[in-house]
Amino acid sequence: MSVARSTGRAPTALGGVGRVVEHHWRWYRRNWRATAVSSILQPLLFLLAFGVGFGALVGSGPQAAAATGGTPYLVWLAPALLAMSAAQSAAFDSTYPILSGFKWQRIYLAMSAGPITGAQVGLGVLTWTGVKMFGSGAVYVVVIAIFGGVQGPGIVVSLLAALLTGLAVASLITAFAATVENEGNAFSALFRFVVIPMTLFSGTFFPVDRLPEWVQPVVWVSPLWHGTEVARGAALGTWRLLPTLGHLAVLVGLLVVGSVLVARLFTRRLAR
Repeated sequence: MSVARSTGRAPTALGGVGRVVEHHWRWYRRNWRATAVSSILQPLLFLLAFGVGFGALVGSGPQAAAATGGTPYLVWLAPALLAMSAAQSAAFDSTYPILSGFKWQRIYLAMSAGPITGAQVGLGVLTWTGVKMFGSGAVYVVVIAIFGGVQGPGIVVSLLAALLTGLAVASLITAFAATVENEGNAFSALFRFVVIPMTLFSGTFFPVDRLPEWVQPVVWVSPLWHGTEVARGAALGTWRLLPTLGHLAVLVGLLVVGSVLVARLFTRRLAR
């Protein structure tokens, strides 16, 4: 195993972020099996349960055709599950592991004790989350293709849309996790009142226009809904320019705001 040697110089901004990513990669390549269930097998179970199992009950009647635009339910569902799995993975990786880095294992304190700044630690953690999501998503695309859920090359764009969605979610939750001081009780409320409703009511399993009208404006603030619209439109070739640009603008805006908060809050907490 090669070991990076110290040059005696402080790393650049990107270099510091890269060092944090390298740390997580070295750990992950030895312990990836511990996260395989949540990152790959869980989305696969969703695909089998809803896309293959429940999808067989949806049929091809007029109501089903109106809901999915005449597309088979598995094909209609697959890109949305790709975005959903990225958002769920982002939520899990941005809660207790972040608190552990601050409070239990204190890895972030060790990193910031050297020339790496708190902002570089936070952005490095966020970058690694994106790298991990992209790898899991690529494997998931292969699984979707095996089960016949891929209609065309647009699924590659769906993967990028899912990555952007996951990063937007991860940046906001990572910033929140950097403020948590206790044993993580706040995360229970986060999953119960934010992550689970976002998963169920963001157009993943059924169109949003099937919801009551008073609920629909609440769905519009969900980053997963914006990501699902882009991912599904890319996979099915149904996207329109202006709505797609709007969805992307929301996701990029959330990512920028979340990244700025991550940099500031990691710096503040590690400077204590």
